[in-house]
Amino acid sequence: MSGPAFRFGARLGIGLLGEIAIVLGTLLVLFVLVYPTAWVILASFRTPETMFLAGRWDFTFANYATLMKSGFGRNILNSLGLCIVSVAISTFLAVNAAYAFSRLRFPAKRTLFASVLFGQTFPWIVLVTPIFILCARLGLLNNWISMILVYVAVTLPFSIYLLVGYLRAVPRSLDEAAVIDGATQLQIVWRIVLPIMLPGIVATATYAFLLCWSEYLFALALLTQDEMKTMPLALYAYFGENVTEWGSVMAASALTTLPTLLLFLPLQARMTSGLAAGSVKQ
Repeated sequence: MSGPAFRFGARLGIGLLGEIAIVLGTLLVLFVLVYPTAWVILASFRTPETMFLAGRWDFTFANYATLMKSGFGRNILNSLGLCIVSVAISTFLAVNAAYAFSRLRFPAKRTLFASVLFGQTFPWIVLVTPIFILCARLGLLNNWISMILVYVAVTLPFSIYLLVGYLRAVPRSLDEAAVIDGATQLQIVWRIVLPIMLPGIVATATYAFLLCWSEYLFALALLTQDEMKTMPLALYAYFGENVTEWGSVMAASALTTLPTLLLFLPLQARMTSGLAAGSVKQ
């Protein structure tokens, strides 16, 4: 028998039964992780009457048709546009800030970097009330600007931390050679360093996108108009106090999961290498 699992077992000095146990354990974990998503996608094509029955299967697209008629397509576009703009701004700021923290010398550098990471220690639910009060006083409720600012602020600290760790693995000699050739600081960042740290940027942008895509608390507090609500808010609306529209819930859940799968699977290799490089000791 051969394969990564069995070679790993041989290095640990365990026998054949131990190797089989590792494989079975891995398959069990994969089943637990994959089964809920697969069940939701299959259930979205079932009628509400047969959705929870094991012995019957009635295939239908009615759940998706009903969902689109209710205006869920607008909610998809709201989430998509909000996430793309927020991630673009967050990644741009994170690249420049990470380069400054990893390459430049300036007063209170460690204090500023620690303060950036300190923003990650607060639970989101603690920040909802002061942010709501601030946006209400500034007249930014039901406004895309407030949501973009919040999402950038939420994703920026960890993005900077990840890219700083990645830049520690990039040789400083590249910067020095570019300075000798007459390159400016911005040219060094965007023409020399940026192509090298692309896996780290992909990992950072993917993390930020997934975080914004599934965010619920800030959207619930700051967006009250139906035409501006994001997908998580629209999905929650199908859970009524007395009746739950399971067909719409399953279809909406499948559509909510699909973009993340389409984004994550093609970028998985780059994201893994970026996260591994960004985890070096600071």
